[in-house]
Amino acid sequence: MKKTTFLLLTLVLITIAGNAQHSAPYQSCKPYTRWWWFAGIIRNEDVRDQLNWLKSNNFGGVEIAFIYPVKRNPKAARYPWLGKEWQGAVRYAKMYADSIGLGCDFTFGTLWPFGGTFVTDADRTQIWGKPGFKQPLRLSWTHPDTGNVLNHLDRHAFERYATVMGNALAPALKGTASAIFCDSWEVETKHLWTKGFDSIFRRAFLYDIRPFMDSIYAPRNAGPRYDYMKLLSQMVLNEFYIPFAEKAHRLGAFSRVQCSGAPVDLIAAYASVDVPETEAMLYEPNFTKIVSSAAALSGKNIVSSETFTCLYGWPAKHFRKEQTADLKLVCDALFSNGVNQVFWHGMPYNPVGCDTNYFYATVHVGKTGNLTDELSSFNSYMTKVSEKMRFGKPCTGIAVYLPLEDSWIAGEYLKELQLPWSWGAYELRYEHFNPELKGYQPLWINNDFLGKGVVQDKALHVNDLSFAMLYVDAKALDVATIKTLLKLASEGLPVCLKQIPVQAGQNKTRDFDAMLQKLKALPNVLADFQALIHQSPLVTGDTIPGFWCRTDGKSATIFFANPKAGNLTYPVRYGQSYQDSAISLPVVLHFGGNTVPVELTFKPYQSLILTINEKGRVEFEDIYLMPNIPSKE
Repeated sequence: MKKTTFLLLTLVLITIAGNAQHSAPYQSCKPYTRWWWFAGIIRNEDVRDQLNWLKSNNFGGVEIAFIYPVKRNPKAARYPWLGKEWQGAVRYAKMYADSIGLGCDFTFGTLWPFGGTFVTDADRTQIWGKPGFKQPLRLSWTHPDTGNVLNHLDRHAFERYATVMGNALAPALKGTASAIFCDSWEVETKHLWTKGFDSIFRRAFLYDIRPFMDSIYAPRNAGPRYDYMKLLSQMVLNEFYIPFAEKAHRLGAFSRVQCSGAPVDLIAAYASVDVPETEAMLYEPNFTKIVSSAAALSGKNIVSSETFTCLYGWPAKHFRKEQTADLKLVCDALFSNGVNQVFWHGMPYNPVGCDTNYFYATVHVGKTGNLTDELSSFNSYMTKVSEKMRFGKPCTGIAVYLPLEDSWIAGEYLKELQLPWSWGAYELRYEHFNPELKGYQPLWINNDFLGKGVVQDKALHVNDLSFAMLYVDAKALDVATIKTLLKLASEGLPVCLKQIPVQAGQNKTRDFDAMLQKLKALPNVLADFQALIHQSPLVTGDTIPGFWCRTDGKSATIFFANPKAGNLTYPVRYGQSYQDSAISLPVVLHFGGNTVPVELTFKPYQSLILTINEKGRVEFEDIYLMPNIPSKE
């Protein structure tokens, strides 16, 4: 395409797009891929070549992530970070992606977490008791220069950072709507601090946190630790995630965020952004229920996932030998937990005719490797399932209180649960629903959304969701939470209170015990789930595979994951997906007053989608994909 023709086409596209930023994100359901731009000289012909290849393999777009030079060469020639040449390359990539119908998102910085050489010492992240502490941003575009990791507890520091990044990205954010992306939390969290934290704490909790800080994670400091985490959560939300989403909108973009790993009320944080994103396998698929619950509660239709990260272990094992059937197992586990937009992790920037550059913790998206021949068909499969999983809204009937208080009080995970990148129970990595809720598709909920709910006809209504019951299984609750529970139960909502909680926090009040006694005395508050529930689960059976259901009230669409995708844990074994015969599971569907027996027959490597209407008629969708038969390690 001649240069003048390309520019004219781009101008037409931008004009047509107009206010595209205000449309719903990711209207195409095709998978995107993260696209690592190594610090270097970005050539237009390379950009065109890789984007054309992605288009031909049924990808829907890219997320450009700016990282270190190839082979981490400190002397590598590169465009100056955020300079005019860099801006030109980024703008060209966005314009060309627009011209061929691909989306183009941007990580809002270089590497992870946010930071850089332009972040001053006054704006760098802080920890208690070490005024000289500096968390360097290693292996970024400016490698070997490190710069500072940003203070995520100070919205003014964020605004200064965002002004620099926003000005640099602004030319590329014209045209079709893009996301600016924030990855999972990689800021040092132990003893996280900021200037004035102690004064804010004293006003909120009426005592001095400083004498406790050196030993804040000790078992004896459960009360102060909860209060510390509670304030920390409020500051992470109000000083970082909410400002980030606001900045995206001011830039004409939308926010896509992984709040995983952050010391924050995860439901509140994920609800504050436009597109909540999970990841796998460094977070196991069960974690995704928190993300999809936050999306449902806040009326967000898209739940995305950074997918296939360190599939077989850390760093990338079996590199370029990955097996599509194993990837499909992970993807199906994510679909059955509410995901409906896939982001591959991912594709390295490579020059024309080259596929030797690589990223160390990924599956390889490129022109060579074990996946190449199956990319197009696998992407078509994920597109079809994602599209079906955007129908209506999540079908649910039970809200389960997410035990934030317990996680903040717990402090550190037991050693056997810790990972090199994860130490704190606040991450809520290992939360599962009680097995007695199997088949109901419950959603997690927090006190914020409980407080916004309205009880009518003994059901809790939160936005457009309706819950017949609230299920609470927590050792400790905040006084504000017990007050909310008492209000809802007094208005007629059935509450399953599985254990008797104590009050969280250092300063106890008589109000808590008084409210707890009133709550327990109500006839609609019981520990026995079966005695309270008066509706059938959506699915019953001796063995129920992982599933996700969405409904418009008149019909329901259900995705059933292959049984081998159930309860996946990190890492996936090479060839774990191997299946040499069909698996048949009889289940019963309960929808619209109908009770319909169904035989779920999973051919090797297959998952299922069916639709049931209000008359009880069941139809299966064709989502057949037969990957190459995997080999075992």
